[in-house]
Amino acid sequence: MTDLVVIGAGVVGAAAAYFASLAGLRVVVAERGAIAGGTSSAGEGNLLVSDKEAGPELDLALYAQRVWREDLAEHAGLWEFESKGGLVVAGSEASAAALRELAVHQRRHGVEVRDVSGDELRGYEPHLSPELRGGAFYPQDAQVQPMLVVAHLLRLARGLGARVRTGAEVTGFLRAGDRVTGVRTTAGDLPAGAVLNATGTWAGDVAALAGVHVPVLPRRGFVLVTQPMPARTIRHKVYAAEYVGDVASSDAALQTSPVVEGTGSGTILIGASRERVGFDRTVSTAAIGALASKAIALFPMLRDVRVMRMYLGFRPYCPDHLPVIGPDPRAPGLWHACGHEGAGIGLSAGTGKLIAQALTGERPDLELKPFAPERFPEPEEVLS
Repeated sequence: MTDLVVIGAGVVGAAAAYFASLAGLRVVVAERGAIAGGTSSAGEGNLLVSDKEAGPELDLALYAQRVWREDLAEHAGLWEFESKGGLVVAGSEASAAALRELAVHQRRHGVEVRDVSGDELRGYEPHLSPELRGGAFYPQDAQVQPMLVVAHLLRLARGLGARVRTGAEVTGFLRAGDRVTGVRTTAGDLPAGAVLNATGTWAGDVAALAGVHVPVLPRRGFVLVTQPMPARTIRHKVYAAEYVGDVASSDAALQTSPVVEGTGSGTILIGASRERVGFDRTVSTAAIGALASKAIALFPMLRDVRVMRMYLGFRPYCPDHLPVIGPDPRAPGLWHACGHEGAGIGLSAGTGKLIAQALTGERPDLELKPFAPERFPEPEEVLS
């Protein structure tokens, strides 16, 4: 008898499968396509605390940092874990003052952050524009290669007895009365003691199959990849202070704020854009042009660097900007781990461990109430 079916073989599903298997549960992962075939293959792999204001998401990010650095430390090399640190920069005195104020609140909640004057910025990043007015450095920010995270967490889970079924699209749920007792898939039924919806951007559709409302929506984003540059041309994750506001915004229109970082191969990744356009995969020249011009404003030397390619993905957005984590009382036996938006890679390890703790009856290290699936009003309540 399977204890847990995890729907979705992205980074959150892989983390949940690993920690549940480690806790002794018998796990099956059901994935309709290829592993890491959705949002997990279209991100930059950031593990951030710098872009989060005080509250439940920051608490989860700090907890996830401990899981990455302690529980998963022995495997860090498998997914190219790099504790590179994040440098947030401000182009005006007003932005610099707002950044200092944000840092004050973050420090009170355990974030390590150093104020950086305008004169000190180029000591961190020699190629930065001299026009910038100040910044903040976050040594806890890190990076991983997300597709390697998924592949290796699932491999480790299989080593603990888990099974991974690709080509198994979930079409419905098995029930015993009101209780969810497994899933129906295109590859056959999978009975289980519990089912975890870890389907990222598609989590709302999967929840609807169980008759519950989880308002996860796609938020499209583009990333540019440059030609390889000399090692450590850009040393940290560098982004404009406006990025924090864009992350917290619910605006459906296009937003762009420069995020620039190097990789081990020498390529430079340039983001970040956000817009709610459904699952439209049309390449937006407006988004790409804005990303390029804003990146050049931060690093003028990028004007002479060629972009080799671009890719896009869909972040799983929730209206209140908090992920959905925990059991769903509206459909006993159904659990959710979704809606992490652009923070899913970083938060995945913490989410997976918390889910495993709760599933096995252990008190979770972090209170799950802020992430409860039933916190959202039903659609008819919104309209009334």
